Amino acid sequence: MEGKLIIISGPSGAGKGTILSAFKDNEDLNLHFSISATTRDPRPGEVDGKDYFFLTADDFKQRVENGEFLEHEDFHSASYGTLRSQVEKQLDAGENVLFDIDVNGAMNIKKIYGKRALSIFIMPPSLEVLRQRLIGRGTETMEKVELRLSRAEYEMSNAEKFDEIVMNDNLEVAQVEAEALVSDFLEE
Repeated sequence: MEGKLIIISGPSGAGKGTILSAFKDNEDLNLHFSISATTRDPRPGEVDGKDYFFLTADDFKQRVENGEFLEHEDFHSASYGTLRSQVEKQLDAGENVLFDIDVNGAMNIKKIYGKRALSIFIMPPSLEVLRQRLIGRGTETMEKVELRLSRAEYEMSNAEKFDEIVMNDNLEVAQVEAEALVSDFLEE
């Protein structure tokens, strides 16, 4: 049996990672993360082929030219993309592939796979709440926070293009709602 695709997207700070952690280990869902390719350097502890496929800029560019990516984007001076061969290998093995991906990539993958993919947008309650979450992380300069907020406006304006929108104004409720959407989709 071929697998399905679950695409989770939303602005940085919307709670995607936290919501995903609530159901990614649910063995009944048979979910396996899509591993992205990137040109950025590995962070301490990251493993090639497990966390990312680390590629040189030239290799990445060649793969783009060869049409090997389902989607790709340059972000913060590095390139990121989803290798078609990796996703197809997972789907052919009967795995359901889980994506935590930006809005543009999500829309590209949904366009390619259609009804075989479920796209869910994680919506923050407001830009101001998002600002406070990003500042509260304490991991970014105010300049980067403002860049992320600017991008968030664009991403939120595209939320209606997704199959489902989950409002994350209460984390527990959002986690339960997202898991129920995924479970229902996989049972179809």
